[in-house]
Amino acid sequence: MSILSNLFSTRTRTAAASPAVQRLVGVMRYELIPLKSLDQAIADLPPGAPVSVTCSPAKGIATTQELTLKLKALGHDAVPHFAARLVEGPSHAAALAEWVRTNGIREVFIIGGDAETPPHYQYALPFMKDFLEAKPGIETLGFGAYPDGHASINNDDLSNAIHEKQKLIRSHGVQPLASTQMCFDAATIRSWLKAERTRGFDTPINLGLPGVVDRAKLMTMGMRLGIGQSMRYLSKNKATMTRMFAPGGYDPTKLLADLATDADELGIAGIHSFTFNSTADTRKWAEAILGGEQ
Repeated sequence: MSILSNLFSTRTRTAAASPAVQRLVGVMRYELIPLKSLDQAIADLPPGAPVSVTCSPAKGIATTQELTLKLKALGHDAVPHFAARLVEGPSHAAALAEWVRTNGIREVFIIGGDAETPPHYQYALPFMKDFLEAKPGIETLGFGAYPDGHASINNDDLSNAIHEKQKLIRSHGVQPLASTQMCFDAATIRSWLKAERTRGFDTPINLGLPGVVDRAKLMTMGMRLGIGQSMRYLSKNKATMTRMFAPGGYDPTKLLADLATDADELGIAGIHSFTFNSTADTRKWAEAILGGEQ
């Protein structure tokens, strides 16, 4: 029996085979977290995979830098995450820019971060400004976007922030790239994207989708990530909950297929896969959709 037969229903398999879905899966980026499962997660990656390396408050930025260089040495296209609330100040920002430039890293992802007592930067934007002014030599700068809202930032401020980031990044001759938070509601994502496109936000978007992840891990990590609204959506949506508790872990195919139909119109460029280090199952899912196993 094929992987698709194991993971997906007949209706989902048909949707997964569509060219729109295949295009997005073909440029999927795997997000890794510096946890005990990391070594196996790296071993299970496809050769030369695009990888995002998260920035953990517990492990710090230095661990992200170390893992980025390790992944690059293994032939992966590694993108480090820098959390503003872990950066000590402008001199640290300049040092990070120099490190990026020296190691030939062409893309960086900047977030605000979760550290409770930041030494200098409260938010991503001021750190982003200092980082860019230090001339890191990057081609692309990524940042987060929140169609499902944020636990501690109101929606108007979230909207203004992504427009300010877009303007700042382009003013330095760098290409912006936004990645959405994990959200399970295609209608919410589509509505948010249409509204922001109307306001002039034309930065390409990577959809933040869960990989094929054990349901308990997904629910636990989801709450730790503060995606309470998405968790509430799941509790009210019987069909999604049924897929969540199906054998094999959460299946992102239906959500992806719903959004792939008008991905070009919405400016959706690819997928940012929250694997929670379950790269083996997520890789099998991707390869099945792309025709690697039938």
